[in-house]
Amino acid sequence: MARDDDEPAPKPATLLPPDLTPLSVDELQRHIAALEAEIARARAAIAGKQGHRSGAEALFKR
Repeated sequence: MARDDDEPAPKPATLLPPDLTPLSVDELQRHIAALEAEIARARAAIAGKQGHRSGAEALFKR
């Protein structure tokens, strides 16, 4: 569903557990891997949006 420009952007869900202390080393490594995967996904979304923007700018600057 498209978001109107005057609607506030939804706040991202927090990915960090409130306290890392009770997590084991294995759980912390899995947590890090999940965060790195989410970072990669966010970077890919940014690259896609920048590509669309560049294409639109090129089209309208003609």
